[in-house]
Amino acid sequence: MAPKDFSLAPALHSYVVDHGTPPDAVQRALIERTSALGPIARMQIAPEQGAFMTMLARLIGARTIVEVGTFTGYSTLCLARGLMPDGQVIACDISDEWTSIGRVAWEEAGVAELIDLRLGPALETLAALPATTEVDLAFIDADKGNYRHYYEALLPRLRTNGVILVDNVLWSGSVVDDAVQDDDTQAIRAFNDAVAADDRVDTVLLPIADGLSMLRKR
Repeated sequence: MAPKDFSLAPALHSYVVDHGTPPDAVQRALIERTSALGPIARMQIAPEQGAFMTMLARLIGARTIVEVGTFTGYSTLCLARGLMPDGQVIACDISDEWTSIGRVAWEEAGVAELIDLRLGPALETLAALPATTEVDLAFIDADKGNYRHYYEALLPRLRTNGVILVDNVLWSGSVVDDAVQDDDTQAIRAFNDAVAADDRVDTVLLPIADGLSMLRKR
């Protein structure tokens, strides 16, 4: 599959991946299974992004992680591997077909028991979480028009110094191309502008893969 990072030439992207923690056999197999789906495989996060997310989860000692948008489960696997021993990933998605691919990989990786997959509209899943649920880390990678709604649903549950990661915030560079005015692009621009001005969080937009915003709750 072609590199998801639109800003790096393929050779440089390969160098980046090769000089970080590389995907293991289970992850490589999941990448291949997802690639076989065709163009929609572009929804899978990049290997270097997965390695970053695993490391971040470990660094902040994450026990409760919420993922909005699971697809074939590569990001879920990466997050689960970064959990504290008593931790859990609550994974939200609407597709049994796609997540069934992930379930196989989670079993192969030995992390299936750490993942609570909940199928249904994510906003309903988030609203149904117990009021006592405190989130250490969240990852948003779903329908762009609801990015702001997912963020607002998660932020009150996030602990102080907890982190929300948001994918696709550069949208292949379209965020700075005024000629592109489709609904998804406009939604991402509006989200980026809103969180940059939100005094509840510190924000850094990282040029990893298709753009990854990291938001720390103050």
